[in-house]
Amino acid sequence: MLEIRTYTLASEEALQQYATVHWARHLESLDKYGITTHHVWREVGGDQPRLIALVEYEAGADPHAVTREYMSSPEFRADMDGFPMDGIRGVISMFVEPAASDPAS
Repeated sequence: MLEIRTYTLASEEALQQYATVHWARHLESLDKYGITTHHVWREVGGDQPRLIALVEYEAGADPHAVTREYMSSPEFRADMDGFPMDGIRGVISMFVEPAASDPAS
């Protein structure tokens, strides 16, 4: 299952730190939990600083359960070390699947 996660950050500085330090750490730790990161983007021209990630869960996995397990793990805590959690103002999650007209299908 594919998920698009959109993080709204408190400032451009928070976005820079989250994108370059903390999401870089997530790449390895998420993989240990069966979550593959396909892309991590910065929104261009938006009204707030945002980071968008496209991740994929292993077939048959419950994304909500896997996310809860990961976010309560020592790996997640280590990934986030040094980042103030109030630097993330909000997270929007959207699960997606290819449409019949998707050229990659």
